[in-house]
Amino acid sequence: MTSVVTRIPGDRPVFSVEFMPPRDDADELRLWNAIRALEGLDPAFVSVTYGAGGSSRDRTIRTTARVVAETTLVSMAHLTAVDHSVAELRNVIGWYASHGIRNVLALRGDPPGDPNGEWVKHPDGLSYAEELVTLVRSLGDFCVGVSAFPYGHPRSADLDEDTHYLVRKLRAGADFAIAQLFFEADDFLRLRDRVAAAGCETLMLPGVMPLTTPKILSKTVELSGAEVPATLAARLNPLAGDPKAFREEGMNVTTELCERLLAEGVPSLHFYTFNRSKATKEIVVDRLGLAPGRSLARLPGPKSVGPDPTDACGPQVVGG
Repeated sequence: MTSVVTRIPGDRPVFSVEFMPPRDDADELRLWNAIRALEGLDPAFVSVTYGAGGSSRDRTIRTTARVVAETTLVSMAHLTAVDHSVAELRNVIGWYASHGIRNVLALRGDPPGDPNGEWVKHPDGLSYAEELVTLVRSLGDFCVGVSAFPYGHPRSADLDEDTHYLVRKLRAGADFAIAQLFFEADDFLRLRDRVAAAGCETLMLPGVMPLTTPKILSKTVELSGAEVPATLAARLNPLAGDPKAFREEGMNVTTELCERLLAEGVPSLHFYTFNRSKATKEIVVDRLGLAPGRSLARLPGPKSVGPDPTDACGPQVVGG
């Protein structure tokens, strides 16, 4: 089994990509066109988001297994505690393992239908992502990731409380964390600093979404929980009526964000694709050179890029 952390060497920057389970046949075709277009760029890993129950959950499981069976990509499965009993979670984790999937992103998940709605625990389920991390680690040699929130989780009272719970997830056995969307590099870097100050030198990956349309910009606001900074709004808002100009400037903004993160020693960028490849490929290949055969940017100076076996944070042995 190839783990996520072993795919991020630290001596050169790499990238990973996230897909969503297809909703219908047309969406499935679009998804697999994107997967094939990005496969040759050798991303560190690919992940597929997880719907709570029903057909969405089944499509996630099926798609993740197909990536393992039909591509050369390292696959990471998402898993949420939403509407699942512990027995059901055990079943899904076992199914992942039986299909050779040993990288899992463990999430509590949002209430179905309303991400900001009241969280209701399954009568026989789990209440926190920390518990899900523990469960996954107890069931085999898994590499486990968790989510992180640069602006704090909506249910956290403040950033100190949010950092406390993130560190608890990491110390429960998580090997790495992927940050939710943010607008400025400093937002992620401050998150990384807060975790380090709490005694965790765990691998932290920034989530990036190319700002190609006003709709994507609005989606970033929704997913991040933060308003567009004034400096960024001044660059993009005047171009809202010109799709070509908005895309060009949005790609410039995204590239500048990535360049700053890499300059600050971030070892890998995690791209949200919305099941499309063009924008991600343009940034990765043409703008950053993070692809095989390209002149790769170097990370400036030694940085911790994974769990230190002697660190108090994270598991003592990384599944690999």
